[in-house]
This record gives sequence, C-alpha cells and structure tokens, in this order.
Amino acid sequence: MPDTKHKKIIEYIENLPIGCKISVRKIANELHVSEGTAYRAIKEAESMGYVTTMPRVGTVRIKRKGKEHIEQLTFAEIVNIVEGIVLGGREGLYKTLNRFVIGAMEIDAMIKYIDPNNLLIVGNRFEAQKKALEKGAAVLITGGFDVEPEIKNIADKKNLPLIQTTYDTFTIATIINRAIYDRLIKKDIVLVEDIWVKEPEYLLSSDTVEKWNKKVKETTHTRFPVVDEERKVVGIVTAKDVAETNIDTTIEKVMTKNPTVTTIDNSLSSVAHTMVWQGIELIPVINSKKELIGVVSRQDVMKALQHGQKQPQVGLTLSDMVLSEFKEEKISDGVRMSGKITPIMTNHLGGASNGVLMTLLTHTAYSTMQNVTYIDTVTENIVIYFLKPVQIETELVLEGKVFEFGRKTSKVEVCAYCNKELVCKAIISLRVMEE
Repeated sequence: MPDTKHKKIIEYIENLPIGCKISVRKIANELHVSEGTAYRAIKEAESMGYVTTMPRVGTVRIKRKGKEHIEQLTFAEIVNIVEGIVLGGREGLYKTLNRFVIGAMEIDAMIKYIDPNNLLIVGNRFEAQKKALEKGAAVLITGGFDVEPEIKNIADKKNLPLIQTTYDTFTIATIINRAIYDRLIKKDIVLVEDIWVKEPEYLLSSDTVEKWNKKVKETTHTRFPVVDEERKVVGIVTAKDVAETNIDTTIEKVMTKNPTVTTIDNSLSSVAHTMVWQGIELIPVINSKKELIGVVSRQDVMKALQHGQKQPQVGLTLSDMVLSEFKEEKISDGVRMSGKITPIMTNHLGGASNGVLMTLLTHTAYSTMQNVTYIDTVTENIVIYFLKPVQIETELVLEGKVFEFGRKTSKVEVCAYCNKELVCKAIISLRVMEE
C-alpha cells in the first residue's frame, strides 16, 4: 500500500501545471495521505526533476528537461545558484533562461540586446530594470539593492522573475557561466539511461528451470534478472546456474543472490568498471523502490564507451585541461607524452600536484595499451616506486611501455623525466575491457 500511495503522489505532481506551488500539507490533505508520505514523494519528484525548492519561495512544479537541454537553466535554478531572493514575478520561475545580458551600457544600446526570457544582470538602475521587464526579460539585481514598488508590480503582472543577490555583477556572470559550463560537461557524460533496455525479460524466483528453458527459446538470451512478487530484484540466473539441474527445480534455488544492480543516473564508466572488475555480463537497472525497470549488457556498455571516445567534447574537465598541455607521440615500443607544468597544475608549494601527476601517469598507460595492443582498459592497480618534486614551468616527459600482456590483465611501466633525469617510476596494472 505505501508504494501505491507514493506512485499516486508522483503522478499527481506530474499532472500539476508548470509553475504551481506545492506543499506537503496540501498534498497530504488532497490525497488523504500522511505528511511523511507526502514529504518523501516530493523529495523523489525533486530528484526526478519535476519540482525545485527555493528559500523563501517554497517548492514549485517545473518542466522536466531532457538531456539534450541539460545546459539550459530555469530562473528557479538561477535563484539557487546565486543564493538570491525573489522580489517579484514568482509565477515565472519555471521559465527557461535563453541567455543573460550585462546591463553595463547606455539604456538605448542595452535594449537592442534584450529579448524575451533573457536575464538582465544589473545594479540599482531603475530605467534599465523597467525597460527589460517591458521587453519580456527577467531581472537579476546585484549588490543587494532593493527595487521600487513599480518594478515589483511590473514583474508580478508579467510573471517575470525579479531576483536580488548580494554578489557583484562580475561575480554573478562568472557563477552563471560556470553553471552552464558544468551542465555541458554533464551532457557529455554517458549515463545508464542513454543505453538501458526497458521492460526486460525476467523470471520470478518461484518459476522453475523449465520456465528458464522456454525463455531461452523465445528470446535466445541465456541471462535473466530474477524478481520477487513485488518485482524487486533478488537475483540473476544464467546457463551456468541451471546446468545439469532438474527442470522442476525453482529458480530461487539455483540463482545468484544479491546481484550487482544500478540506477539510470549512474555513469556508464562506473558500470563498465564494475562489469570488468567482477566479470559481470548483465546488470539489472532498478528505481528508487528497488523494482526492476531495465537491464544493461556488457556488450552495449562497451560499444557505447568506444563510440563516446570518438565524439567531440563540448565542456572541458580538469583532466582535459591538463592533457591539452601535453603532446602525445608513438615511439617504437610504447607512447611518449611531453609538455610543461603550468601554474594551474601546481600545489601550494609550486610543484606539480599529485592529482595532475596521477592523471598523466594513467593516461600514458591507457594510450600505451591502445597504441600497442588496440585494446581499451580500466585501471586496476598503481604502484609508484618513487616520486621526486616536479617544479612549475618544468618540461615533463612520460614514456609508457607494455611489459606484461595477459588476456584479462596487462601491466605498463611509466617513467617520467625532467631534464633527462628520472623523477618518477610507476607500474600500472590495467584490466582489459572485452565485449
């Protein structure tokens, strides 16, 4: 019964109009559930992207964005990012921000750059605030300045958010730009939801091996998730489990219990590492109530990762920034990486940070394996024999060589040199990713 109530509340929230305010008490009264049940359902709806909660405003129904629009921000999200206060136009918080405009020019010139659903970032300039609202743009007031009642009335009438923040204009522009950039990086990351198979074939724990045989003939698959009467995942059954077993034996007796599971918001790289490390071919996908909603196979994961490596990346991560300063070249029996230690790569003592050196070491090992054996790998173990300080602006050269190659695990020796002096030597064990 609790699960039914929970699902009912989520469906109720989904059907609410965009921009509608939501409260625990209101939902509890309308759907005749406890406030605790209503609160838990609202929190799940927030994690699913149906609602957002803001200080001094409350919880608001918003439009759920697909991954293709993940880089777009709503005005409600802007309020949270800039730690702002909504002074007017609350009904428009669900709207999506198209772009932001800095109000640092004359009014007539500024108006040319303002379009509907823009966000004008400006200080205590009455005319600029008024003109922006009249043109359909929201206004973010920096410096903690208050506004005239007339501006608040226009914002409320046009349902355009009027937001106040204590930060200065430059800081706000930097914060919002960073938020959009972070969204672009997230957009590049492949998640389970991008490749999972919905409504998979499965078996009940009470089914028999005979039922497994029928499933194999119908689907040509040999691995199936096993669920209980509530559709919660309790195991995995494979051909190896049922071999030489009586057809009347129940699946519960032969299945592998407590299998590894994942959710749709897990990254594919994390799932791939788990599959390779544990030798798993199929992972069930579950929801927040641990019910089976899909599966991901090892073959699909590997294909998706290999395809993703060939795609251009929109947002640069810290690793990308580090590697962009180094040139890679193939040598007779491995790979050489060469570049300079820039200020962004240093620690508080002015030397290369441990994280940067680890990034360079592991990337050199990956590239060595791909160039020499054309095989994708994941890190299994790293042993660093010694590590000397590497100073800022120093030319660093790393050379990787495969010295042990196996069917499942290989080892690469990586040596780093500064001015032809050996400053680091590491042995990196890599687990082979096979389809």
